[in-house]
Amino acid sequence: MRVVGMHEHRPAGDDSLKLLARFGLVGIAATLLYAALVAAFSKSEWLGLTPIHASLGAYAAATLFSYLAHKSLTFVSGRSHRTEAPRFLLLGATGLAIAYGAPALLTVKLGLPLIIPVLITCLLVPGINFFVLDRWVFAGRIPGRHGNRSRQRQ
Repeated sequence: MRVVGMHEHRPAGDDSLKLLARFGLVGIAATLLYAALVAAFSKSEWLGLTPIHASLGAYAAATLFSYLAHKSLTFVSGRSHRTEAPRFLLLGATGLAIAYGAPALLTVKLGLPLIIPVLITCLLVPGINFFVLDRWVFAGRIPGRHGNRSRQRQ
């Protein structure tokens, strides 16, 4: 059986734009879900969550949504959750570390305005996420789905 390299079967220009659009739409939906859940969780007297706990719970739910949506809609991966979920969580932790580290380093240590690390985070994290999701987390694609490149299993 032939093993396909990372550079082969790349989506054509139009397919690449569709992949990027699906990636963006899932990201926007996850962000809106996070915001809505934070509001709902923090206002719920029944749950009794602090704003920090409401945010963490909403973030966890949005992360689960994002994983499932990227797996089934954006990248249409056929690999097991056992392989992809830990990779997705590691990538998410990396993004969280950048979101924490950039302001800590650039604002606190270097005295730059907060807008600088925020812009760096907003540009860097989605770019890294797209590349890593495409090339590592969801590298096993279902052939013929959404014009994505396919990989043959060994």
